[in-house]
Amino acid sequence: MSNTRLIRQIRSTPQPPTPVLAISKLVLCVLPIAEIAIGAIHLNDCPRKPYIPIYLIVLGVFALVLALLSCLPCAQEPEDGTTNPLYRVCATWNSLISSFLFCWFICGNVWIYSIYKPNFDKTTTAMDPYCDRTLYLFAFWITTLVYILFGVILVGGCLVLVCFCMCGRADADDDV
Repeated sequence: MSNTRLIRQIRSTPQPPTPVLAISKLVLCVLPIAEIAIGAIHLNDCPRKPYIPIYLIVLGVFALVLALLSCLPCAQEPEDGTTNPLYRVCATWNSLISSFLFCWFICGNVWIYSIYKPNFDKTTTAMDPYCDRTLYLFAFWITTLVYILFGVILVGGCLVLVCFCMCGRADADDDV
């Protein structure tokens, strides 16, 4: 099977129109804005784990920065094969921010899942500090949603690979 044919076919796939890309980026920015807003509103509402609102704020800010970086013209690789030093800078920043977000996500997992089923009642004693219900459940489900999406993408990717392997052997053009 010829890998170069597959690569050429992938590269020649038409890109979605610019309005579709703009709308999808706006939709993807809603979640980080919600993370920032909920984290800021409930900044002091989780004495049990005070890093949870900070986790949401930082996660939202860096997700927005990552989305904005992808909108910059320097983020697109030149099509004519030339090397653009600005593209390398954008790609490096993108990699650094993505790495930071991955590490920050791990920290958030520790903070959120370590107090699973916290006390949501503000009127309890200092022996069992509370955590605001909205703040905790939002952070919990945002984190859990990442795992759900990762699992769906992983299973979907495996299914696509199996389909490619099964259908690729029946293609007579691959022997050339």
